[in-house]
Amino acid sequence: MANNDPEVNPVLWPPANIDVIEASLSTDRLSTYMAETSGDKPAALRLYAWNTAVSGVFYAALQVLEISMRNSFHRELTIAYGVNWYDELAVGLDNGANSKIDNAKRQLRQERLPVDSPHIIANLSFGFWVSLLGSGGRKGAPPNRANYEMTLWRPALRHAYMNATSLNRRRAHRPVNYLRMLRKRIAHHEPIFNRHLQKDLDSILEYTRWFCEPTHDWLHSATRIPKILADKNGCDPVQF
Repeated sequence: MANNDPEVNPVLWPPANIDVIEASLSTDRLSTYMAETSGDKPAALRLYAWNTAVSGVFYAALQVLEISMRNSFHRELTIAYGVNWYDELAVGLDNGANSKIDNAKRQLRQERLPVDSPHIIANLSFGFWVSLLGSGGRKGAPPNRANYEMTLWRPALRHAYMNATSLNRRRAHRPVNYLRMLRKRIAHHEPIFNRHLQKDLDSILEYTRWFCEPTHDWLHSATRIPKILADKNGCDPVQF
């Protein structure tokens, strides 16, 4: 069977201008990779390339999880409080959540887009949705605090986890908040090679399954993460 993978150009690897590339990426940025490879620059660049590749496929998987989560939450909050639930006082959102909603509305106005439920929901960050599983922060003036257990979790959000059993708010929050930190590292182009990436993948898949079994099955069959994880030591350094 023919191998259809592109061949590595021996002129490009190892690169003749490796010191220039190091300066371009910055010595500080490469220092973590240099430490991991005992100061071997070509090996450090290989690891950097692999980290870039694995970050890309994890970002795609996290995107599926995020969209599943926000749509599931929006569905249940709409059932409980109406389609404009984010404007309802009974929802009891804290100051931080209200600020993010105001920012989303402001951004939509600046872009001359409709300030309606579909656009607002799409413009709220992963961090916003994860925060709804917390206990709730300051609400209005001190000492008032939101109570997300009573206003969000019990009447609405727990119903979003259709395929999870014996799940409370804290158990729902912990793994997805850890995945939020993974997404943050990826978004800031930070190293993730030293994380337990197989466990991260398992967590993404399991959390997606809690919302929707078919979406889990599709993500499980579509993601390239296992292939790239298995290719860490032999990664083609010029193919991100």
